[in-house]
Amino acid sequence: MAKLSDIIQWCDSTLKAAEFKDYAPNGLQIEGKTEVKKILCAVTASQSAIEAAIAQQADLLLVHHGYFWKGEAYPITGMRGKRIKTLIQHDISLVGYHLPLDAHPTLGNNAAIADLLELQNIEALDPSERHPIGNIGYLKQALSPEAFKTLLTEKLGFNTIHLAADKSQIQKVGFCTGGAQDFIEKAATQDCDAYISGEVSERTFYQAQELNVHYFACGHHATERYGVQRLGKAIAEQFNIEYSYFELNNPI
Repeated sequence: MAKLSDIIQWCDSTLKAAEFKDYAPNGLQIEGKTEVKKILCAVTASQSAIEAAIAQQADLLLVHHGYFWKGEAYPITGMRGKRIKTLIQHDISLVGYHLPLDAHPTLGNNAAIADLLELQNIEALDPSERHPIGNIGYLKQALSPEAFKTLLTEKLGFNTIHLAADKSQIQKVGFCTGGAQDFIEKAATQDCDAYISGEVSERTFYQAQELNVHYFACGHHATERYGVQRLGKAIAEQFNIEYSYFELNNPI
């Protein structure tokens, strides 16, 4: 058993949460029990994830996508109201880390993608950022675009969408998980052969062609299912408590 306050303090410090300008609050979003025996991790704090936390008797739901995003309406009603009411009724804490979890060099979503694809010599996609939320890595051997798409599909379990450029070989790869498709312009500035993110927009088709950077959309959820698992495991080891992961395979 561990104190909720100690877990939050450790996570905030480890992820350097206060050093990020983000779209939602990082850390404790809804306060539940003061003592934590078990953590359930999920990509998004959906109703399904909350029901899983209840079923597994978790005291804390750890997510990448929590609540209170900028631009959301203030009233706690409808779908969001039901989610928050359920958490409060069952005294379950909601803890979310967004950009700090993308960027962490060992626990983060981007770090996990680099490991899965065995990318080497990792560097910042944007060297001006103090904590880069996008990265560049290098394949051990150059691959054709078709072979690289196959690799991504196999490793990430997602039917990868490929928007083609003219380059016949891929070795220098930019990547940022989730909804970072517009960072393809940063990848072009850094002379990447390809760029990976989760989602894709209509404009991305033209950007890939005109910037001459192969674009691969590998799923917002599929590219971001790893950070919460790594963070959950790290918390469990640090505080000697249980953790598990809830997977609801979102096709987007």
